[in-house]
Amino acid sequence: MPAPTTIDPDTELSAVNTILGAIGQAPITTLDYDSATDTGAFENPEIAFIYNIFKECNVDVQNEGWHFNKEEYVKKEPDANKEILVGNNILRMDFHDPGNRDHDIIIKSDNGVKKLYDKLEVNSTSNTPFEFDDEIYVDIVYLYEFVDVPSVFQRYITYKAAARAATQLVGNSTLVQLLTVQEQNARANCMEYECNQGDHSFFGHPRENTYHSYKPYKSLRR
Repeated sequence: MPAPTTIDPDTELSAVNTILGAIGQAPITTLDYDSATDTGAFENPEIAFIYNIFKECNVDVQNEGWHFNKEEYVKKEPDANKEILVGNNILRMDFHDPGNRDHDIIIKSDNGVKKLYDKLEVNSTSNTPFEFDDEIYVDIVYLYEFVDVPSVFQRYITYKAAARAATQLVGNSTLVQLLTVQEQNARANCMEYECNQGDHSFFGHPRENTYHSYKPYKSLRR
């Protein structure tokens, strides 16, 4: 009796095969590219193109900042050069306090190294936009490997990539519409996951969870 075939639905290989199946192409048995080490090459240019679409969609989805890949109030301290380096697994970073007017930070490359850059320091007397004197608290959106993403988002990334691949490689409007509907359903599932896991509230849970109601005397105070 032959051994049963084991199918792992939560790998990059299975995602690429789902995309291939969506556009009517045969599946592959292995990926020559290792995303963890960023090494390898594809012999088939079509597979390389589809894998690139898949990686783009993975970044696009995670870049929105969901409950699973966003951390708030993260402490960052400058190094010996007064600089705050940014890892390659960070998509976005911003001050936790939106009312902060002393800094306006973005991520910028300095000789190939990503660092925090203060736009308000460019025209200052010191003109040291990469330097920070004190620790800061930021909100960070991380980029995770596909296998570390919750399954509901894996489906969304895969279906989004399938719709994009059909648009660019097949050009069948009916197929694109069907895959787009599948993508929209997957996004709805992601929104449900986000609401259930995030426990979002206008009270500011889990921090700043004191609701300050409107007080008339504040309008009269001058």
